[in-house]
This record gives sequence, C-alpha cells and structure tokens, in this order.
Amino acid sequence: MQKGNTIFNALERLNFLAKDAILFIVDEQNTLIGSLTDGDVRRGLLNGCGVNNIVDEIIQKSPKFIKKGERDISKIIEFRENNFRIIPILDKEGRVVNVINFREMKSYLPVDAVIMAGGRGERLRPLTDNTPKPLLNIGLKPILEHNLCRLRQFGIDDFWITLKYLGNQIEDYFGSGKDRDINIQYLYEEEPLGTIGALSKIKNFEYENILLTNSDILTNIDYEHFFLDFLKQDADFSIVTIPYTVDIPYAVLETHNGHVINFREKPSYTYYSNGGIYLIKKEILKNIPYNSFYNATDLMENLIKLKKKVISYPLAGYWLDIGRMEDYIKAQNDIETINFK
Repeated sequence: MQKGNTIFNALERLNFLAKDAILFIVDEQNTLIGSLTDGDVRRGLLNGCGVNNIVDEIIQKSPKFIKKGERDISKIIEFRENNFRIIPILDKEGRVVNVINFREMKSYLPVDAVIMAGGRGERLRPLTDNTPKPLLNIGLKPILEHNLCRLRQFGIDDFWITLKYLGNQIEDYFGSGKDRDINIQYLYEEEPLGTIGALSKIKNFEYENILLTNSDILTNIDYEHFFLDFLKQDADFSIVTIPYTVDIPYAVLETHNGHVINFREKPSYTYYSNGGIYLIKKEILKNIPYNSFYNATDLMENLIKLKKKVISYPLAGYWLDIGRMEDYIKAQNDIETINFK
C-alpha cells in the first residue's frame, strides 16, 4: 500500500487479507517505509487517530525484511522460527520486489536454480513424439511444474531452464514465470551439451551457489536441509544420492592369495546412485568447458582430481527418475500418496 492512504483504506485491505493481515507501506518509488497490522491500527485509534487519518502516522517504521541476494540463511530461519510469517523482499535500492509467506513457503534459499529440460525422451515414445517429456502430466500437472512448485516452496524464484527438443512448447507453457511469482529465463542448446554443459553459457547468476536438477525427477526432497548440509560441509559440489540395498542370499567369502580370511553370512550392501540433483559453488563453473558436451559426472571426476570437496547427500525421502514407461506409470500411481509437506 502506498503512503498517504487513509486508515480506513488500510482497514479494508487488512480485513481482506484475514489471517495474513499485514500491509507494507511504500513510497512513490515502491521503497519500503513501514508495515501496518491490526494491532498498529488499534493502538492508533486508541491514541486519538481517526479512520480518515493517513496510515503514515501509525506505521511501524522498522519492519523486518530480506534483501534480494541475501546470503545468510540463518537470518531467514530465525525469522521463520520466531513466527515472522510475512516478509517483504527488497532489491538493492530498498524497493519491494516480492513478499514471501511462510504459511505457504518453507524457506527462502539463496540459490539460482537450473533445470535441464532439453532431452528427447526416447524411452517414453510415443508419448514424447509431439510433447516434450517435461510437459507430460503426472496427475494434474506436468512433470516440470511439479519441480518448479517444489523449488518455489523453498523460496527459489530465479530459474534457468535449458531447452532443445520441442523447447518452444515449454517456453510457451511457463512464459516468464511472472504469474507464478518467479523469474524464468531460457537457454536453447543448438547442439546437445550433456547434463551440465549448458551452465558454461550462463553468466548472470544472482547468487554464489547454483542448484542444478534434471527436469524428469519427481521428489519431495527437503531443499533447505540439502543446502544447509552443503554449507556445513563447506562443499564445492554436492550430489543427491539414492541408497540402494543389495541382499546377497549366500555367505560371501573374503580371500587373499587363494586363502579364505573371512566370510559374511548373507550380507547386505548399500550403494549410492546419482540422483540428478546437485548444489555447486558458482566459482566451480569455470571448470566446465564453454559450449561443449559435458556431463555432471565429467565435472565430478575433474573436481576429484583437483582435490575439490565433492560430497554425497543421501536422500531419505521420495525420488523417482521418470525415464522409462514403467517409471511414468509408477509416478501416476504414486502422485496421490507422496507427502510433499
């Protein structure tokens, strides 16, 4: 709400907002100058203000806010845990560019997200003959929309989507992202660039850390926990990994030079597979060759050789790579029971 409005106007707006009743007061340049709640109005009326007085007289002049590009996730968690539910997002000039609501969102992570959506989807033909795989519906929404919604729940609002096969359909469907309160930019691959090569062409990331994900994954991953683990371990590159347990139905012998030195009766072994979701320090992107075919696994191998810190983040939640027809059918069956909360 702009300054200069009457208290009566503010009451109308607060009544409309109901349980999320807080207004942020801005000047003509949309610069934040204060906030206003039902309690501020009550105190103003008790102190002699009338409903025709202007709101400027009763606002709180030091409201809580988050700066766009804020890197301190602990500040955001502190706001949430202290029940500051509605927080304005300001640009560098102090102008309100967004408002987040922790009743609807889980966090506000300081990362850019890149979604790889250029694949042909050969194994899902004929479904993908005329529709790109990311636009195939799982339940009532396309696969890619499930991904965007999950990322948006954690406050991520700056997206790049890499496109190739039938990419114009994806761009037409999602547009700029404005109607979803996010910003989407698109990068078309003239030639296939692998699972990470396209990142070499993006130069205007907002944040110091990049979240990269395949577009054909259905998951309820806690992205905040993933990000906090990445920070805690001071990693350069973190890989979401999917645990697989293999049960051996026989005793396994350990031998050395033909001699049995030990055995395990019907052991179980747990292995970790690449889950196609990564967190990457922006400075690491210089190791990706420009505009060349390059996979995430190529980058992992290179970083390990360079003694960079590459870590595994074992996922405890739901994860499904929708690459085959049987996976697509499973996703349709699972979507009603997955806990996305």
